[in-house]
Amino acid sequence: MNILRKILNMLYPSANRQQRTANCEPRTLLFLLLSLLILTWSCEEEFDINAPYQDITVVFGLLDPGEDTIYIKINKAFLGDGNVLEMAKIEDSSIYVNGLQASIEEWENDNFIKSYQLDTITIKNKDEGMFYNPYQIIYYTPYEPVTSHEYRLKVEVNNKMITSVTHMVNDFSVSKPSAGSKFIQFRKDTDGEIAWESAKNGKRYEVVIRIKYKEVLFNSPDTVYKYVDWGMGTKKSVNTNGGEEMKIAYSNDGFYTFISSQIPYEDPSAESNVKERYTNDVDFIIAVAAGDLNTYMEVNEPSNSIVQERPEYSNISSGIGIFSSRFKNIRTKKLHPETIQTIKTDCPQLKFVY
Repeated sequence: MNILRKILNMLYPSANRQQRTANCEPRTLLFLLLSLLILTWSCEEEFDINAPYQDITVVFGLLDPGEDTIYIKINKAFLGDGNVLEMAKIEDSSIYVNGLQASIEEWENDNFIKSYQLDTITIKNKDEGMFYNPYQIIYYTPYEPVTSHEYRLKVEVNNKMITSVTHMVNDFSVSKPSAGSKFIQFRKDTDGEIAWESAKNGKRYEVVIRIKYKEVLFNSPDTVYKYVDWGMGTKKSVNTNGGEEMKIAYSNDGFYTFISSQIPYEDPSAESNVKERYTNDVDFIIAVAAGDLNTYMEVNEPSNSIVQERPEYSNISSGIGIFSSRFKNIRTKKLHPETIQTIKTDCPQLKFVY
């Protein structure tokens, strides 16, 4: 009560303090008393911000029918006392040391076909970052998925079963650039277009024009093969049924602006070491993400909203992460002779001789 009197004295410092205290509303006194109790309790209690340990399995896997091996990343979330940034650099914080069994089942029209056991492999080129590197354990099986089949992931660890299911993104047709001509021309003052039909089970389409070229250097007898990616942006289909007409337009003038800014080295000494360059193929790449993968990407994209909280998304049962599929369609062309001549004439600083 002495502390309460001090608070009242600060609030009512006049000579008529007793009268003011008597007239003080009961709810004001109650508020002051609660504030005092909270202040006293918070000073005397120590909080443990770490919740009790819980084993949470984290899975990331994307099936691609264009690849002959399936790779799945399986880790565990961790929490403990101390610096979590230091814990992240310790391998045992994130991996299951033993007792993990993982497999992928192949199904067609609800008929079981085969089960593929996942083995472990250690990669040696993990980029530097928050987690341990450059070595990391990956689960894999040498198998190329079939687009018309369904795949079910099963992970058994610590007396629990983690599961997920994905349907494969199917192949799809590309109408522009057409398959008929082996050349692509970027004629100035005109626009180009990439057009295709949406794929079954596909939702998100990222389009890139990959411009390949070769360099000959003064200080090396070897020819260096390089490329730059001209991003065309992202389109999303209305649904995942397939057959929807989709397209992205681009400026042919933008082609010359892009290569002029992206091909030369930023380091002047490195650029001066380039003796000459040669044009090569141009790839029109349409990469497709399945519906689940698109949702996962949308949830994790940077937010422009004042409200920064984003909903969590995972299609992993009894765990977190994503198990989905993707597909990549590539149409390759050679640069038209007129386009090569325009590069030589309008962009001489690029040193293209052909």
